[in-house]
Amino acid sequence: MRRTLGKVRLPSLHRWAAGAVALLGLFTLATVPSHGAPVRPEAAATYTNPVSTGAVDTFPDPAMIRGKDGLWYAYGTQNPVMQSKGEDCERILPILRSADMVTWEYAGEVFTPANKPAWHQGSRLWAPDVRYASGLYHLYYSVPGRNTVGLATSATPTGPWTDRGSVLPSPSGCPTGNIDQAQFTDTDGTPYLYWGSYDTICVARLNADLTRTEGEVTQVARGRRVEGGFVVRRGAYYYLFYSDAGCCDGAYSGYQVKVGRSTSPTGPFTDDEGTGLMDLTSKAGVVAGAGGNRWIGPGHNSLQTDLSGQDWLVYHGIPAESPDLAPASNGTLKLTRRPMLVDRLDWIDGWPVVRAGAGPSDGPVTAPVTAPAVGGTFEDGGLAGWRAEGGTAAGWKAGNDPDSHTYAAHSGGGNVPSYLLAEGRVPSGLRAEADLRVTSPDGAAGLTVAHRDRDNRIVAWLDRARGALVTDVRVGGRSRGEQLTALPAAFSWDTWNNVSVELRGTRLTVEVSGDRLRDPVAVQSRVVPAAAVHQGAVGAAARGAGAADNVGATALYRPVTKRVTTGGPGDLLPAHSDEFDGPAVPGTTSGSPWSWVRGSSAGVTMSGGALSWPTQDAELHLGNNTASVLLRDAPKGDFTVETKLRFAPDKAAQQAGLVLYENDDRFFKLVHSVLPLTNGDGALLDVSEFGKEGERPTTTPPTAVANAPMFGGPTSGTMWLRLAYHRDTEHGEHEVRASTSRDGAHWSTGSVWTLPVEGELRIGLVSHNRSGVTADFDYVRTYGAR
Repeated sequence: MRRTLGKVRLPSLHRWAAGAVALLGLFTLATVPSHGAPVRPEAAATYTNPVSTGAVDTFPDPAMIRGKDGLWYAYGTQNPVMQSKGEDCERILPILRSADMVTWEYAGEVFTPANKPAWHQGSRLWAPDVRYASGLYHLYYSVPGRNTVGLATSATPTGPWTDRGSVLPSPSGCPTGNIDQAQFTDTDGTPYLYWGSYDTICVARLNADLTRTEGEVTQVARGRRVEGGFVVRRGAYYYLFYSDAGCCDGAYSGYQVKVGRSTSPTGPFTDDEGTGLMDLTSKAGVVAGAGGNRWIGPGHNSLQTDLSGQDWLVYHGIPAESPDLAPASNGTLKLTRRPMLVDRLDWIDGWPVVRAGAGPSDGPVTAPVTAPAVGGTFEDGGLAGWRAEGGTAAGWKAGNDPDSHTYAAHSGGGNVPSYLLAEGRVPSGLRAEADLRVTSPDGAAGLTVAHRDRDNRIVAWLDRARGALVTDVRVGGRSRGEQLTALPAAFSWDTWNNVSVELRGTRLTVEVSGDRLRDPVAVQSRVVPAAAVHQGAVGAAARGAGAADNVGATALYRPVTKRVTTGGPGDLLPAHSDEFDGPAVPGTTSGSPWSWVRGSSAGVTMSGGALSWPTQDAELHLGNNTASVLLRDAPKGDFTVETKLRFAPDKAAQQAGLVLYENDDRFFKLVHSVLPLTNGDGALLDVSEFGKEGERPTTTPPTAVANAPMFGGPTSGTMWLRLAYHRDTEHGEHEVRASTSRDGAHWSTGSVWTLPVEGELRIGLVSHNRSGVTADFDYVRTYGAR
């Protein structure tokens, strides 16, 4: 039986689908409303990706928000999400709902064919981004058929939605596809919109009501197939997450999530190797990439924070065992299956990475903390289980509205604070939060923690009279000092704002935001006296008229501080290595470990400890297999092969590097190459390109050959390239991970391509695609497994 999160049970999906088909409209409702008090089951201890299983078949480009009713909501790209339930159509911006971030149910869609705005002109709608501001949920979405971004707003997370039209002018000012948008609000209250796809991401300010971009447009990132920007602020930095290399080619999707950071929301952003995201090269900073398990092409992320303060990456991945969907009846071409994944996001040495670098999970892992240890949402009995003290304690009453449902409301005047405290105590190392609003012009609403009594507590106030976030620490009846942080002039006091408090040791950190999406409009950090750090109650505080909801606290998360190691090379294997300091190779001789496919390439020489190989006007791609390949046997078992390459391509498609080669239609390739940017401005991009070629597993029989790229770290005139090979005997797969370096010491470790094992792979070199430049290979060194 499907879990019910509200008082009204969601309709049976099978029954709903059958009725819709009978009516030929296929869609009958824009949303499935939620009314009444949600039933919140006990939070899961573990979960297994994909979290959207059981609710939908696919959920691309997911965005997630915690609603003011205390539940989580996710929004996805228009797709045929119910094929397995008998539907032959697409849902337009589908919505999911969850009590714990990992168990989801279908909750409707933003538009139907019946109410979809005419200005879309039949376009499919992609890549939603959701925010909460000034009492409304703002859903930005891509309209690729019109090359623009739309906006819909609603008073609740499931609608009904009011369309606000296009957000971008025409032309937009960005030399790119005008899709894949994300909104962000800075600490001074300035709202921004990021957007762009294939191959540039841009940013511009939004107007005060968040409906239109205005002013200067700034390019902040570019690269081969760069898209899906999403910005958060953490500490002194703004982090721009994005994806590259292509989302939607089934088992051959090279998507990865990468990141750069800046001290300004408009850049410049740099990756973790110091490369500018606007530089004409591929980039490092991998946050999530394929790790060799079932998940291919992880990408297009958003972010969510659980109640302990732990961040989670929300993104999609492609299951290797079932990468494709059938075409939908509306004429949509065959689509890639992309269910929603959620994984722990660690911040290590100032950089975000999924599961300390282990990548997407495909087995049981620890679930997010989604229920407070103390406190709650007032849904299960109003103010029962809460006690009032201080000031006008009798002023606390239960209120209700369609969005937040039941909440705690305070009325009454005076400057003496009133408190509404949850039963129980939380440890001193805690994270607490509350949704607050202040409805009297000189009032304040607050979150109190470490509360023993009114003379011993810490309160974070939204103080309307002073227009500020105010923290007040009291020990033994004496204030240890108030600290004020100004809130933006346009701060919406009368609507819900989230206040979170973290107490780690004696460091107190408070953030104020509308939507908990790491875009705070105020951040305050201070050291409190040790005497203020102790177990205590959590609760709401008020002076004058105001309200509080979702008030609770739990133990603060323990950060992961070290990355997992992917394993460097083991001992050198001289029998499978070559320093290119002896005779042979060019044409090879009998007894040489090297041999040529299609004969020796013209102009190959070997001298001074290097193999020099001019690029050929020839190809190794799908059915065009005319290039020479220099090969030698690989060792048995797992190994790593490395080369040092001096190469300065200056024309599109020139490439040279390493291969692990079975035949012309089954190989892995890591090369330094040059590719044109898609947006047609004539710029060329230097890239480290990691590709594979093989049969598509979903054809019958699997004979169609496909080729796919993935992009590694930044390039230079001298590159070190590595391919690390592992045979997965359990699943019968070749697994190959690529790494690149510009100095031979510091490596940018990338993701994994896989192919089913059919034959043995050989180690090789290539230099081809377009003539005009020479590749100098200093050596080929092969190492055993560590």
